[in-house]
Amino acid sequence: MTLLHAETALLPDGWARDVEVLVQGGRIVRVTPGMPGATLGCLLPAPVNLHAHAFQRAMAGGTERRGDAGQDSFWTWRALMYRFLDHLTPDDVQAIAALVQVEMAEAGYAAVAEFHYLHHHPGGQPYADLAEMSGRIVAAAAETGLGLTLLPVLYEQGGCNGRPLSAGQMRFGNDPDRFGRLWQGAGRAVAQLAPDAGIGVAPHSLRAVTRDGLAQAVAMAPDAPLHMHLAEQVAEVAEVQAAYGARPVAWLLDHHAVGPRWCLVHCTQMEPSETLALAASGAVAGLCPITEANLGDGIFDGVRYGGAGGRWGVGSDSNVRIALAEELRLLEYGQRLQGRGRAMLAGPGQSTGRALFQAAVQGGAQAAGRASGAIRVGDWADLLALDTKAVDLAGRQGDGLLDAWIFAGDDRMVEGVWSAGRHIVTGGRHVARDRIEARYRAVTARLAGLV
Repeated sequence: MTLLHAETALLPDGWARDVEVLVQGGRIVRVTPGMPGATLGCLLPAPVNLHAHAFQRAMAGGTERRGDAGQDSFWTWRALMYRFLDHLTPDDVQAIAALVQVEMAEAGYAAVAEFHYLHHHPGGQPYADLAEMSGRIVAAAAETGLGLTLLPVLYEQGGCNGRPLSAGQMRFGNDPDRFGRLWQGAGRAVAQLAPDAGIGVAPHSLRAVTRDGLAQAVAMAPDAPLHMHLAEQVAEVAEVQAAYGARPVAWLLDHHAVGPRWCLVHCTQMEPSETLALAASGAVAGLCPITEANLGDGIFDGVRYGGAGGRWGVGSDSNVRIALAEELRLLEYGQRLQGRGRAMLAGPGQSTGRALFQAAVQGGAQAAGRASGAIRVGDWADLLALDTKAVDLAGRQGDGLLDAWIFAGDDRMVEGVWSAGRHIVTGGRHVARDRIEARYRAVTARLAGLV
């Protein structure tokens, strides 16, 4: 049992002073405003990082040299990523994932939805345990205490025309039957974690799965989160349109009952009609502004989507930079640059910081299938404490705290994080950072120079 006291807290019905939160069994069992004795500054619900590929963290900063031929793009970056991943062992992946989860916690996230597609040996030979690599993501979560929704990825083909997987994709590949066995093994691994952990399913994209494979993935776990890359690149849209006779978002909405358990990631290439239709579906748009900017994906049509009531959350995708406040800031700044205005994702008279943060917390919880997203009795105690003594937060109250944190500050203002009641960040630092960072450094020393 844990008792937390905060000078101010964001509750479902708004800001409250001198809030006491009682946590038992990982869940919030009592919330009482007006109680003296605060030891924390600002207490917030902590969001889920709804989309990440942990292993790519070890490439961060290593792909920024321009190539010799033509303009660099997502596709030239992907070739470098494929070359890099062939050198990763299961031990490497576990060490990298643990460091990623430490950095996510220190940024203010309480959980991650890990979109996990690195399954096999280099060359595509399965490990003796089909779910070996999934088990390594689970082992990292056991060490870090970060909440986990594991999303094993189905990846069948090299493109919409059914071409074989390329050499760089062989570690991802499964037919639906073998994937089903892998998924079951991953589920057994997740079951060894605390009760807040969960598992979903992730057909990679319309490029990488067959129509039958997609249908089988959708039916595999009908109540679990289902995540999918969709409409990230112009070339991807063109390939799907040529093969399917429709753009990716339009085709998916026409052929599947897309609803609240779905999280469609990126969607940076949508027509206005697709944007409105996706918003009406109740699905979550998984936005990764730092990665989308790094890869030149494009800008999500957030103003139109939000105006139609669309739900969204944020993730760190390639983990080139794990920074919650920066994801939210860049999301809003992209809309400002595109629309040539300010406060683009806020409603009339609304704080932009509050609008961004609340949408991300609620959308992330929905996408992960996680009972969180508010400081509310019955929810998992996913909590984030900001240091109100930070220079940019001094004297701020209510929504002004969120505006200052997101637009003037950074994640160094994160003082504490609890994941389902586990106190994993204190004084701005993850409780196991030293040993996890040392192991990560040893891995990256060996991998140096590969990208």
